[in-house]
Amino acid sequence: MRVKTGGYGAGRCYRQTRRFLHSDLTHLLPRAALAATCTLGPAMPAALADEDAAAIETLVVSATRFERDASGIAGSISQVPADTIDLVGHVHVQELLLRVPGVNLHRGNGQEYLPAIRSPVLSGAGACGGILTAEDGIPLRAAGFCNINELFEAHTEQARRIEVIQGPGTALYGSNALHGVVNVITPGVPEDYRSAIGIDAGPDDFRRLKLAAGRRGDDWGLGLNLTATHDDGFRDDAGYDQQKLTLRYQYSGERLSLDVGLSYSNLNQETAGFIEGRNAYKSRSISESNANPEAFRDARAVRLWSRLEYSLDDGSRLQITPYLRYTDMDFLQHFLPGDPLEQNGQKSLGLLSAYAFQAGAGLQLIAGVDAEFSQGFLQQDQDGPTAGSAFLRETIPEGNHYDYEVDATNVAPFLHLDWEIDPRFSLSAGVRYESMRYDYDNLALDGRSRDDGTSCGFGGCRYSRPADREDSFDNWSPKLGLSYRFSPQQSAYVNLSRGFRAPQATELYRLQRAQTVADLDSEHLDSIEVGVKGSGDKFVYQLAAFAMQKDNVIFRDSDFFNVSDGQTTHRGLEAQLSYRFSPVLDAGINANLVRHQYDYRQILNDINIDGNDVDTAPRYFGTAQLGWQPLPAARLELEWVYVGPYYLEPENLHEYSGHSLFNLRANWSPNPRLGLFARLTNLSNRKYAERADFTSFTQERYFPGTPRTLVLGAQWRWL
Repeated sequence: MRVKTGGYGAGRCYRQTRRFLHSDLTHLLPRAALAATCTLGPAMPAALADEDAAAIETLVVSATRFERDASGIAGSISQVPADTIDLVGHVHVQELLLRVPGVNLHRGNGQEYLPAIRSPVLSGAGACGGILTAEDGIPLRAAGFCNINELFEAHTEQARRIEVIQGPGTALYGSNALHGVVNVITPGVPEDYRSAIGIDAGPDDFRRLKLAAGRRGDDWGLGLNLTATHDDGFRDDAGYDQQKLTLRYQYSGERLSLDVGLSYSNLNQETAGFIEGRNAYKSRSISESNANPEAFRDARAVRLWSRLEYSLDDGSRLQITPYLRYTDMDFLQHFLPGDPLEQNGQKSLGLLSAYAFQAGAGLQLIAGVDAEFSQGFLQQDQDGPTAGSAFLRETIPEGNHYDYEVDATNVAPFLHLDWEIDPRFSLSAGVRYESMRYDYDNLALDGRSRDDGTSCGFGGCRYSRPADREDSFDNWSPKLGLSYRFSPQQSAYVNLSRGFRAPQATELYRLQRAQTVADLDSEHLDSIEVGVKGSGDKFVYQLAAFAMQKDNVIFRDSDFFNVSDGQTTHRGLEAQLSYRFSPVLDAGINANLVRHQYDYRQILNDINIDGNDVDTAPRYFGTAQLGWQPLPAARLELEWVYVGPYYLEPENLHEYSGHSLFNLRANWSPNPRLGLFARLTNLSNRKYAERADFTSFTQERYFPGTPRTLVLGAQWRWL
């Protein structure tokens, strides 16, 4: 048995929702029923017990930058509320987001992961460009300098909520919002307490501290949130230390509101790589081993932003958000021959703007311009000779491999409209134009020589450094949605949209072998989606069907050239439902049936992959929760997590069989000041793989899953 401890506030949702409701409605909502609906899961607005009472709105900001009811949006947008975040008490963000339809993150070691939203699990140099991750609406990384693990920089542990847009659903996001958007909304100034402290502790020297403090005046507020974590990990030499800090200042006047935020994160991680060999994850001793004890990842990130919103006489609103961003990262690339050290970073200055106004009866327009200037750098060096064959030693020499800087300029005007044609029909449409410019400066020798200019044997060095150059990419992103309300609580919609991503700097300038120029196009994804959503007195549901085609897919071909002539198709059904059987018993389910396929001809190992499933893309996955609310401030939940079988490589010759996991969680607040928590993950101690794939060099390889772990915790609030 493994034991860990942690978490925040079981009774917070009940107190906040009681205040939110008008006083003459609160008698309609039993205390236990209210507390149950608060924690059912993402995108589940609480339903009133009385058939005639209005449902509580689920408010989101990610779709239009202005707070609005999610039920009126023609498209899929889900929300993970604060009480679900508290209940799950995640050590890794994957534990939390697996409750969202379409999301299937594959957890790596420590805080690492590979993302997937209505997509196969994305991997490769620029695959991080397939999903936009943001904190308070500001992308965590500049559009051309994403990182596949960047979500570990967001303060998800104490988030107010997390909003997820599935698919390319809005014109307000540009490059990288291809398959979806994850927007972490950080905590504002506390309303119901001035300070709180929470603790976690457990096996492998795991411990976590959470602090929250705030003060409010008549029209201003100041808040602080801190999370500090240490974990030695269940694998050898695979621990990490991480700190996250969020500061907020808020001012609200008669017309002017101001929100200022500062976010800081620091990660120092020892990294364990794949374990190798067919079904190696089934061996506990192999799963706990680490063949790369020298590997590490150190990452720091700072974001400073200020959101100013001004209301004009005619009811229109102007929102301006300037921001500064800084990141730097050092990590040993243990997955490459020679274990080279990569150092990268970026500095950004940006501005988001939006002007919302009424253009006529039932017609609202939102127009704006987003602009960002970024400076990024990357350096890759290898200290010693490459182990292995003479070919590897000659073609991958020690010394400098890459050393370059890139200035990137991104300008994007957009227009979005919402038109309520009549009480039942509403239309939304939008368009975004985005211009991305790269100015690349190679600080090393051009070509594929050693860093001293001498040539490598066997035809040349593996790493190729292009000469200085400029590249530009211009993209349009249209969107059209139509919604029909059957009743105030039930609606159906159809949504047509296009997403895109410009090539990442690493895809353009980090070349290999004989490639000297990467002539790449932007990836485009066209999507059609139909869905229904609504709520009743005992249930909340959301159903969606989608079909998408992605063109100009960027990948590395058999010659190790970066090319953009791939094509894939994506089709699926998503269902999310919660049902309250009684005031004390409820259930929720998130089910996904999908198919991601290659849609172009390519021969790999004498096999044409056209029509094959994209690797690491299970056709079935999802979760289910059964909740018991014996007391207003106590909740017990049993969770089932299912990942279906998937192929390990494009040829579809090798397969991971999938897995089922069970988790048990309990929260109890014996009084308003004290919260107690228990979380037992992997209840049956199942041996499974968080991620599995196949390469011709290593055969089957896996990131092993965490054994059964008990998490305990407590929180104390000063009211």
